[in-house]
This record gives sequence, structure tokens and C-alpha cells, in this order.
Amino acid sequence: MYEFFFVLIPEHFPFLLQGALVTLELSLLSMTLGILIGLIVALGRLSQKWWLVWPLRAYVEVWRDVPLIVQLLVIYFTLPQIGIVLPGFWAGILGLSLNLGAYLSEVFRAAIQSVDAGQREAGLSIGMSRIMIYGRVVLPQALRIAVPTVGGYFISLLKDSSLVSFIAVNELLRHGSILINNTFRSMEIYLMVAIIYFVMSFAASRAVIWLERVLTPVHQRANAQARASA
Repeated sequence: MYEFFFVLIPEHFPFLLQGALVTLELSLLSMTLGILIGLIVALGRLSQKWWLVWPLRAYVEVWRDVPLIVQLLVIYFTLPQIGIVLPGFWAGILGLSLNLGAYLSEVFRAAIQSVDAGQREAGLSIGMSRIMIYGRVVLPQALRIAVPTVGGYFISLLKDSSLVSFIAVNELLRHGSILINNTFRSMEIYLMVAIIYFVMSFAASRAVIWLERVLTPVHQRANAQARASA
């Protein structure tokens, strides 16, 4: 135990933290792109244009039904055969974003549909365009409803990003594997990797709770507190 805390951690933690930084970069970039993709796909699927709905539905089905690791391998090893060569980092971003976007599109679609349709009709009655109604009325409410679920997907993304180690991206898990190959201390190294993943995921979950509280209207927070104290 002494060796773990006072020898191994000071010696190997800085190297693992370099990998953790890459994991955070992967997760934040993929989440940003995934949210944009998911929102665009959700709005497209809610349209009445069949030529738009069917391709988007096919995208969601394919990317949700194929394992993420297979998607990453196809992007990294197959796209170069048709002339599209991506570095491992950006291949990982593309795979994670497309995969996450497929799942988030369903989250956003359900959140948008949960907003009372009467609000859209009220907006039309006072002369607002459909774009204004979505931008000022529907989407703010829908995004607030989706925050807890989106936050859960971000925490999952932090852990799923370890799969990009299979396409030679030097993130946290790959850094851990490198240390294990050099030191043969698998139990200690994996324990340190697990600690870092836990800290990142725990911090992300606290941030999601804070964001949800901030986005909740004041009167709803007061009602929730009153119900909790009753």
C-alpha cells in the first residue's frame, strides 16, 4: 500500500493524466458534435418530408444497431480504401459523434414532442414564424427537459471513449496499457486508471446536476423544495 501511494502514483500518474486529457478532449468534442447532429436529425425526423425522414431514420437505426467498436474500425480502416484518410483522433471523434448523435436524436425528438402543442398554436396566432416558435419557445423547453438524459450520455461517453484505443489513439486506457507493458504492474495501473475515470465521471455527474438546477425556472425549484419539505 505504501508503494502504491508514495512510489507508483507519483511516478505514473502524470503519464496517465496526459491520456486523461486526451479522453476529455475526445469526450467534449464528440459531445458537442453529437448534440448538433442529434438536434438536426430530431428536427428533420419531425418534418413532414418523407425524403428527409426516411434517410434520417435509416441513419439512426444503423448507428444504434451496430456496435460502436465496429463503427470505429470501419471508419479508421475502411474509409482510407475510398480515399478518405483520417488520423486516429479525428476518426474517433467522427465515430463517437455519429454514434452519440443517433441516440441523442431520439432524446431530443421525445423532448420536443413533450412540449405542449398549444404553445406552437399560440405562437402562430400572434404572427410568429415556425423558426421563431422553435427557437424561442419549443427548443429552450425541450433542451431543459433533455438535460438529465444528455448528461447521462456524456458520462457514458467518457467511458466509451476508451474504445478509441483500438484505433491507436493515446487516450487514458491506452496510456495505462503502455505502462503495464513497461512495468508488468497490471493491478496497480488499472486501479489508477479506474480512479481517474471515477473522478472524471463523478465531476461530470455533479456538473449535470448543477446545470439542471440552473436551467430549472425559479418557481419550479420553489415548488420542488416545498414538496420535498412537506
